[in-house]
Amino acid sequence: MRYSRQNKIIELIESVDIDTQDRLSELLRESGFDVTQATISRDIKELQLVKTLTPSGRYKYAQAENMNHPITERFTKIVKETIQSVSSSGNIIIVKTLSGCASAAAEALDHLDYPHLLGSVAGDNTFFILIDDPENVPGLVARFREMID
Repeated sequence: MRYSRQNKIIELIESVDIDTQDRLSELLRESGFDVTQATISRDIKELQLVKTLTPSGRYKYAQAENMNHPITERFTKIVKETIQSVSSSGNIIIVKTLSGCASAAAEALDHLDYPHLLGSVAGDNTFFILIDDPENVPGLVARFREMID
């Protein structure tokens, strides 16, 4: 749930100018997340969000410029904690995750810059990864399985 919520926070701050924790809490509740001020504060710290000045002269939450791709350690942790199984068919890798975690895990794998990975499509608890050539699939499946074991 934490990764789904944090993924939603990133989505919200990229699409809406959010200037306070109260506004962020309100938008998260509208999206189905039951949050407290302490939870929001912890998420802001973990995501390393900063307040930046908008062209209109107001402040809003944003990802730090050097944090456009959060640290690899965090992505690895997301993968380890959310992925339940990995299988494949042709040049597609099928990944099952905990409910609500597919987007966060897919995003994490996308940012880990694996060779041959062309992109991913995520649902609620499953995502597909398109690989450039079926010959490259077994090696990547093995690497992903090593990460979750």
